[in-house]
Order: sequence, then C-alpha cells, then structure tokens
Amino acid sequence: MKARVTVTLKAGVLDPQGQAIEGSLASLGFAGVASVRQGKVFDIEVDGTEESDARSQINNMCERLLANTVIENYAVEILD
Repeated sequence: MKARVTVTLKAGVLDPQGQAIEGSLASLGFAGVASVRQGKVFDIEVDGTEESDARSQINNMCERLLANTVIENYAVEILD
C-alpha cells in the first residue's frame, strides 16, 4: 500500500525558511506572494492491503519519528 505523508508547521509557529523563500520569490520578481510556509513530504510504501492497518502503521510512524507533533501537523493520504 502506498501513502503520502505531508508534514507542515502548525499555525503560529515561526517559519524562517518559509520567510526566506518568500523574500527570494519577491526579489525574483514574483509579485503578490503573501505568505510561504514550507513543509516536507514522505512517500511511503508498506506491506499489506488493508487500508486501516496501513493508516494505523503510518500514523504511528508520524507520531514517533516523521513529525514533531508539538510544532507540526501531519496528514496521511492513501494512494492505492
């Protein structure tokens, strides 16, 4: 089963990398960019065919390693 995990900073958490990207876009002439927030994406393939089992396993991965749940949110999308 394939899944995509998207990890982003929670609202209100300072995002200096996003601010740097926003400034760079403006200096490159991209007008109208109001805000940039950066994150990370993980494409994961796990054995098994039961979506509920795969989702549970991936949620556990996120809670234990992939996301810092104090300052980050994550979303799991099953691709199969």
